[in-house]
Amino acid sequence: STGSSSTKLNRTPEKPTMSDDEEPVDVRPQLQEECKPKCPMQSANYEACKERIKGNSEGDCEAWFFDLMQCVDNCVSHKIFHGTK
Repeated sequence: STGSSSTKLNRTPEKPTMSDDEEPVDVRPQLQEECKPKCPMQSANYEACKERIKGNSEGDCEAWFFDLMQCVDNCVSHKIFHGTK
């Protein structure tokens, strides 16, 4: 066993993300907004659906919304987990 592995385990983060008395900040909403432009087709389909059913009492755009959110969440997950191993 080498000393370097225990050093890695005991190493403190270089930049703490928050102090002990701070509430954690959810960065996901901000990342979602940053990722929406990376999903132009899904966004256009969802917006077109909303326009088609505007004023109608029937129909919904649930499937288009889920397609958009899947694309956005895929982008967000890459940003959130980029630095993890």
